[in-house]
Amino acid sequence: MQVIHLGQKELAERWRMSEATLERWRSDRIGPAFLKIRGRVLYRLIDIEAFEFDSTKGSFVEHCTPQPLASSIPD
Repeated sequence: MQVIHLGQKELAERWRMSEATLERWRSDRIGPAFLKIRGRVLYRLIDIEAFEFDSTKGSFVEHCTPQPLASSIPD
């Protein structure tokens, strides 16, 4: 299995936020886990997706097509 990594710029684009925000998050120890290899910051896609899943709030009702009421169907 191949591990996919995103750089700071790529993650900032994915989440439509500034790179500075990601830098602050790392400093404050929030956000997804990251690797720092030879000064380069990398995020594993599986860690990003786990963080996104854990950040999901609320419950959602499944959308469906409403069915006509039995009383509105002609005999």
